[in-house]
Amino acid sequence: MKLSDRIEFFSRLQELNPHPKTELLYENNFELLIAVMLSAQSTDIGVNKVTRKLFPIANTPSAMVKLGLPKILKTISSLGLYNAKAGNVLATSQLLLELHNGIVPNNREQLEALPGVGRKTANVVLNTAFRQPTMAVDTHIFRLANRTGLAPGQTVRQVEDKLLKAIPKPYLLDAHHWLILHGRYVCKARKPECFHCVVRDLCSFKQKTADL
Repeated sequence: MKLSDRIEFFSRLQELNPHPKTELLYENNFELLIAVMLSAQSTDIGVNKVTRKLFPIANTPSAMVKLGLPKILKTISSLGLYNAKAGNVLATSQLLLELHNGIVPNNREQLEALPGVGRKTANVVLNTAFRQPTMAVDTHIFRLANRTGLAPGQTVRQVEDKLLKAIPKPYLLDAHHWLILHGRYVCKARKPECFHCVVRDLCSFKQKTADL
């Protein structure tokens, strides 16, 4: 996709949603970190249902450690992989207290050293909490980047690196949210809703769907 089309692509997404935000519910950086950790192979709706119960009783690392593993397990048991997630939430809370004075670090190396925090989770936290120009590539963004021709790649890391180069700088900070929301609600996996897509004419996908 040529530069002029990429600029137009993101200007339209910006016009549609000038201030995009994650759909995960959180009120501080620790809550955001935990919510993103819990979101692996789970929907935002499912995570929000759990964190509405979890965060009122444990929204700091010390409160989470005090809550303890059995209660964490019970609270998040509706999520997939909840056993592993509960262990990581507790271990991460302990490390935040031991190594970072209970504060979520704002650099990739320290974030990825936390249990249950991989590159994608670190990217979300760095972008959403600390407004760093990172790109967390999930299944929606991977699909959209390839389908539209915006940043085709065979691996998540390839797509991430290509997106960081392809997205015009004025749009980079919010691009993650625009792309994930567009992929979730418009450029869907099984049947993309091209009939109401604002970037339809800029997209290289040939099998565009007609109006319902």
